[in-house]
Amino acid sequence: MITIAATPRIRRIARRLAVPHIATMAKETTVKTLAAAPKQGFWNRAHYLDRMTFRELVVAYFQHYTILSYLALTVACIAAFVWSPSAPVPTVAAVLAAAIVYPAVWYALHRWVLHGQWMYKLPMFAKTWKRIHYDHHQDPNRLEILFGGLHTTLPTIFLATAPIGWALGGLGGAAAAFATGLLTTCVYEFCHCIQHLAYSPKHPMLVMMKQRHMAHHFHDESGNFGITNFFWDRLFGTSYAKVSERKKSPTVFNLGYTPEVAKRWPKVAELSGGVATGHPASRIKH
Repeated sequence: MITIAATPRIRRIARRLAVPHIATMAKETTVKTLAAAPKQGFWNRAHYLDRMTFRELVVAYFQHYTILSYLALTVACIAAFVWSPSAPVPTVAAVLAAAIVYPAVWYALHRWVLHGQWMYKLPMFAKTWKRIHYDHHQDPNRLEILFGGLHTTLPTIFLATAPIGWALGGLGGAAAAFATGLLTTCVYEFCHCIQHLAYSPKHPMLVMMKQRHMAHHFHDESGNFGITNFFWDRLFGTSYAKVSERKKSPTVFNLGYTPEVAKRWPKVAELSGGVATGHPASRIKH
């Protein structure tokens, strides 16, 4: 048997090769890797309103790019008005006109465009329809798809308000009217969020809005097209206060885009990976 003396150098090598030392190195490497890994952004993950608090909604709302865009454009409109103001009377008239026209335009778009069952038949509009409305009815409480896309909302808001403001007060009137439309959209989007939120509003008006919008999403989609204003629903006979007033619609979640319809117009199904059926709670896990 040969015996090797444990010199200081050999002892140092032995300590370096010890398992605890290797474990420590592995732990340090893991920590550095995790620190270097990119963090998942706030809007890169799904947010479901039926699992959020009011406080969480407020935080999320003021972080969304659409709301930030509307507010930034409102500031730009104020700057335009300061640069080229209109007289008080035309300015007030432009603001009032925009506030009156906005809900009428929204009702018409919601009823005859988004629920018109023609957009999915045209390939050039199918993707837009899927994004701005079909997905929302398929998954009503998902926050990311509740907000409208800027490529559709901004042109609509501008065309519905700015020409009237221009006719009444020139550039200043157009800026005032467009700003009114932008701020109205912010209020509309926030109320829309509350209607899907796991939150019971206390104000009677908000309670009524929530009840009617939930009926639109979970009972019969052919009525209650308003979000914050139901005047046009009452005028055109599409308003209903209680679900007992109507039969449950079989197309409330797919807006009439059934598997049979998808065979003839498959674009939305191709973009969606198929046609989902049934109640969202039974097929969406979160």
